[in-house]
Amino acid sequence: MSANFIVNAELRSDAGKGASRRLRRSGQLPGILYGAHKEPTMISLAHHELVHQLEDEAFYSNLLTLKLGNEEQVVVLKDLQRHPAKPFILHADFQRVQADEKIRLNVPLHFINEERCPGIKAGGQASHQLTDVEITCLPKDLPEFIEVDMSEMHVGDAIHLSEMKLPAGVEFPSSEGEDFIVVNIHSGHMGEEEHVSGEEGEEGEVTE
Repeated sequence: MSANFIVNAELRSDAGKGASRRLRRSGQLPGILYGAHKEPTMISLAHHELVHQLEDEAFYSNLLTLKLGNEEQVVVLKDLQRHPAKPFILHADFQRVQADEKIRLNVPLHFINEERCPGIKAGGQASHQLTDVEITCLPKDLPEFIEVDMSEMHVGDAIHLSEMKLPAGVEFPSSEGEDFIVVNIHSGHMGEEEHVSGEEGEEGEVTE
């Protein structure tokens, strides 16, 4: 996958909370660039530019071109630190990538054929247990998203991680492996039936 986004950054030399506060007051935010067997580099970015780019879902799971002075590097966004109460980005982590080394990244899930699946047509409701998954692959194989096909799902069905079809060259990390449910379809009337049953019981007690 080619790098479709350009991130403009500048070198910064001052570290610490005071320096970070001064950066933020000037409309910048601190970040760090690491990976590819090189020393970490402290950088700063324009806050408004990054916020605008983050509005595009693909920014989170795409190769990015980071411009630092006269140098361009291919990177991925690895982490964001957000303010707990305000719509501000406090810090951003970027990882350099190399063509021959696998990267590990979270990518979003796109659920397709949901409205057409038998379970939904029968009145069921879908519960999306996961909205993204962590994958590992070479940079050239990095997908912007992974599709989850729900076309054959009935009420009571679930799709687990182990049942997902991954793009060529993409796999789940081979470490700890609980087989999480990605999406399931349950009856859309269960809660209503329980509510009606409870009301009938209460009325019976009042009648006695």
